[in-house]
Amino acid sequence: MSSLSIKVNIGSRVYPLTIDPQEEEFIRKAADRINANIKELQENYAVRDMQDLLAMTTLQYATEVIKGAKSVEYSQLLEDLKSLSDAIK
Repeated sequence: MSSLSIKVNIGSRVYPLTIDPQEEEFIRKAADRINANIKELQENYAVRDMQDLLAMTTLQYATEVIKGAKSVEYSQLLEDLKSLSDAIK
């Protein structure tokens, strides 16, 4: 499989990455989202330290991932309960 070398800017720092070409769009969108969130935090709060901004951004996205996982688990539980209910009938 081929690899692609790109540079991604996150929080005013450039990170060189070697990735699979099919991942480039996702990585660039993720970096854009991170930078947009950092900008929003800078505009809405008195936080200026980049490490604090990155930590808060990480916390927000980790929370979203956990909520999404719980939602998937809940949906699977509902499907399982429906299957059991249908089997009992």
